[in-house]
Amino acid sequence: MTALREFRLPDLGEGLTESDIVSWHVHAGDRVELNQVIAEVETAKALVDLPSPYAGVVASLHAQEGQTVSVGEPLVTFEVDDGAAPASGGGAAPVADGAAAPGSAEVPARAPDAVPALVGAVAAVGAAPADPTDAPEPNLVGYGARPDRVGRPARRPRRAATETQVSRPDVAEAPRRTTGTGERPRSTPPVRALAKKLGVRIDRVEGSGRDGLITRDDVLAAVSCHRDVARRPRDEHHAHPATSAGPGASSGEKREVAPPDRGRGATSPLSAPGAVTGVAADRAAGLEAEVVPVRGVRKHTAAAMVASAFTAPHATVFLTVDVTRSVELLERLRTHRLARGARITVLALAARALCLVLPRHPALNSAWRDLPDGSAEIVRHRRVHLGIAVATDRGLVVPHVPDAQALDLPDLAVALTDLTTTARDGRTTPERLTGGTISITNVGVFGVDAGTPILVPGEAAILGLGAVRRRPWEHDGEVALRDVVTLSLSFDHRVVDGEQGARFLADLGALLEDPALALLAGSRQEVVV
Repeated sequence: MTALREFRLPDLGEGLTESDIVSWHVHAGDRVELNQVIAEVETAKALVDLPSPYAGVVASLHAQEGQTVSVGEPLVTFEVDDGAAPASGGGAAPVADGAAAPGSAEVPARAPDAVPALVGAVAAVGAAPADPTDAPEPNLVGYGARPDRVGRPARRPRRAATETQVSRPDVAEAPRRTTGTGERPRSTPPVRALAKKLGVRIDRVEGSGRDGLITRDDVLAAVSCHRDVARRPRDEHHAHPATSAGPGASSGEKREVAPPDRGRGATSPLSAPGAVTGVAADRAAGLEAEVVPVRGVRKHTAAAMVASAFTAPHATVFLTVDVTRSVELLERLRTHRLARGARITVLALAARALCLVLPRHPALNSAWRDLPDGSAEIVRHRRVHLGIAVATDRGLVVPHVPDAQALDLPDLAVALTDLTTTARDGRTTPERLTGGTISITNVGVFGVDAGTPILVPGEAAILGLGAVRRRPWEHDGEVALRDVVTLSLSFDHRVVDGEQGARFLADLGALLEDPALALLAGSRQEVVV
């Protein structure tokens, strides 16, 4: 006898709530083996091969390529032997008449060797909950939400709720929410502080957290919605004649301002009455704008950049230095045996210099952390997990090199090459895309001299590396052609003072200007300059 078993999209790590189906490797009717790759999915962080949890026949596929599927939603229905157990020995219930039994079609837990392409499975810890409906659903990486609790949590029913429309263009407001008891909407002190800073009325924000808790994302969403509503359409703006208070007019009177005289008899097809211009003209000519859905890496990057810009007060300092000696060192290392065949670049040299200088400036390798009681703390990391911004066909990602401070220059160069290659192939593992402590963005590869980098959320500093250019520069009292680069450092001003950021950048620049100073590094791998 055979039975139908439903496989739902598991949590692929780091609390991701959805994934896009990139390609199916199987079709309905195909026979599959345990752990055979059945699909390639794209999360907000990486491409992941999805292995089959069963050996059997694919009865049906529940999603199409390009479709976004939430964690817990059905992916595949398998036809398996009725006596066959899932990889862990149980956990999933049969599907009757092609549909899942309510609350019973759970993803089975995997054996340790059942998911080689992913991070791994975990076993249940602790006693089973008294209420079966509260039991977590096993998944490929960790315990995630049950299928009926995937994505945004259900909102708490409101009593005697009333709504009013947004009326003030200068304040971001959602419909007003009041309760029969008149209690203030639930939120944490840091969220209320953020709302006050951004001009958001916290009592008019819809809470998406547990039991209606208003979260930081809810406040940021209110700002985004307000800007869309407050923006006046272009046609509406030009529909009324321009007016201005004229000389002698009372403060309440306005007079029309005549448009500038463009010359009699001067006509243009674009200025003729009823002329179709702009986007409407493009549409009429069959040149409609391309609409690109926001998903995957782009969606994750956009959310991270908004969160960073609205939470961390950014400050940026710049320094232009003569790196001629560093360039000469790189030329010598191309064929030197101490390089051990590694391709050492300016980025690798800057990364190594950063690791050597950082111990003297621990504030740069720190993070700000808000606490539930409204207080905050600064976390100072002892190790350097160096993030590198990588531009890929799928968008910007920032994977990190773990324990970068423990690598010498050739090993660090190899690690950076492997990291960028893996990222551009879309094969970076989820754990490499989170947990960085400080980052570098190399805008110089695009021929750009400098920029103001945006912080990676959870980090206090990011270094921008500009292009190395041959320029006239003062050297030994004379003007000579030298190799020059501009460094830019953005930092979280809550964690790093201006003096700390400036001194760090000055020490880093001094080491790149004279790499021989690295010989002063002690046992703690720090350089005194």
